[in-house]
Amino acid sequence: MLIKQRLLSENAVELPHLSPLLKRIYAARGIQNSQQLTKELANLLPYQTLKGIEQAVELLITALNKQQAIVIVGDYDSDGATATTVAVLGLKMLGAKHVDYLVPNRFKYGYGLSPEIVELAIEQFNPQLLITVDNGISSVEGVATAKKAGLSVLITDHHLPSEILPEADAMVNPNQPTCNFPSKVIAGVGVMFYVLIALRAKLREVNYFTNHNLSEPNLAELLDLVALGTVADVVALDSNNRTLVYQGLKRIQNGKVRPGIKALLQLAGKDYTKITATDLGFIVGPRLNAAGRLDNMKLGIDCLLADNEADAYQKASQLDALNRERRSIEQTMQTEALHKLKDITLDDLPYGICLFNEQWHEGVIGILASRLKDKYHRPTIIFAATEQEGIIKGSARSISNFHIRDALQNIASRYPDLIDKFGGHAMAAGLTLAREKLTLFQEAFNQEAQQQITEEQLQQVILTDGSLDKADFCLEQAQLLMDAGPWGQGFPEPLFDGVFWIEQQRLLKEKHLKLVLRTADKQHQLEAIAFNVDKNIWPNSTIKQANIVYKLMVNEYKGQQSVQLLVSHLLPI
Repeated sequence: MLIKQRLLSENAVELPHLSPLLKRIYAARGIQNSQQLTKELANLLPYQTLKGIEQAVELLITALNKQQAIVIVGDYDSDGATATTVAVLGLKMLGAKHVDYLVPNRFKYGYGLSPEIVELAIEQFNPQLLITVDNGISSVEGVATAKKAGLSVLITDHHLPSEILPEADAMVNPNQPTCNFPSKVIAGVGVMFYVLIALRAKLREVNYFTNHNLSEPNLAELLDLVALGTVADVVALDSNNRTLVYQGLKRIQNGKVRPGIKALLQLAGKDYTKITATDLGFIVGPRLNAAGRLDNMKLGIDCLLADNEADAYQKASQLDALNRERRSIEQTMQTEALHKLKDITLDDLPYGICLFNEQWHEGVIGILASRLKDKYHRPTIIFAATEQEGIIKGSARSISNFHIRDALQNIASRYPDLIDKFGGHAMAAGLTLAREKLTLFQEAFNQEAQQQITEEQLQQVILTDGSLDKADFCLEQAQLLMDAGPWGQGFPEPLFDGVFWIEQQRLLKEKHLKLVLRTADKQHQLEAIAFNVDKNIWPNSTIKQANIVYKLMVNEYKGQQSVQLLVSHLLPI
């Protein structure tokens, strides 16, 4: 493991209104002007640059004027759940009266708008318009089935397209060919939100609200959902996404929040008035995702759609219980995976880790892949059995210099009959293949990784914002850093490193390490905590000094605030 300081952007300009520390932090994240730090809704990227947006709006206006039956087809993760909720609520706010939704059960139907899901939608709802959210760009057969049945189809998605595009009536996806929308990293929920913005603008232009005696809705009421889906999907927080997340967080903190989100925070013991983007990703997102991983995301969407707090709390409690079950399953799987790898030295590990266990839970393999990727710093694919005889499903997670979806494309090109289906992003992907072909796939995946990744790139590098001066260890500076976000993927929360003396150390709850530290010059005492430490190493009274990587945080206990270092890496000296 190497600790390196982030490089400052060569194009960074002076931002005179900022503190020296914030200037340094923003420069290391490529901020070049104050405009990139603006978080007002008025500065959102214009919807007009989204390819297909005009056709999408025309489809929706026709549906509104004719009061067509609309079915939203979503995905079973947090982005899909929030996007589905935004679509249902937003269209109803704009005057639609017949809006239903359908999310594939991942264990029975798999991902996306398949022909089977189209048939199920027709059977249950008899719709005239199908709208996909967070999926659809690869659903060639599903769209063809819908069109053959006489349905109109609008695809809203953000995933990378395949070579062949579906023949939908309209497609809105910033990653489709020739789309000029500057933000290619917007989440699926963000795409749907943009479609609603564009629709409202057109309805305003044609006097729809006046003619139908409707009040023009405030679509900002949906931003708590947009923020949640954006953070939970771990898309990069470019300037546009940061604005969406910031505005959604502000609404939550001010109590303008869906009862379902509020209930999930309450069950986690989190005060909604003080939440951060990190809380959305690590507290709300996993509880919502648990429904799609272990049961059916319908429970999660119904929780988000709930209009009263009692109903929302009851559904949120079920999600919380599912999340506890998910954690237990994940721990068992992780133990089994580590046992498979325990006798392999780091030098002998494959460049691409690929594991399968007949008993592993299909809904949890993505989390396990992420855990092993973090531990070994190698692209990782975890496979589980499916309900379909002889077919296994894989969930892939990658490191920064290995585009996992392109890697699967390369493998599919070299071995045309190896992978049944695949799709995804640079950092995460999914695939299915025949169980009998797993050994060949493992060899092909490792070969692909070896061709693209150098030994140096397998070395985990921790990027920090350098050290802090003694004067920076104060509440004012810690609060300033918290307020300077939102932080997240692609715009990481400030991380610092330094050498400290360890004066006291003790375990909390048998797994967390509470520390009392002193700066290298022994002039300043600080409290710190490291979560989920290796109990084979800590606590250890013989370790007197360590190189520590940490975040500067505000700790609140019994109404009292204090500075605390949140330790991410603790390297004894």
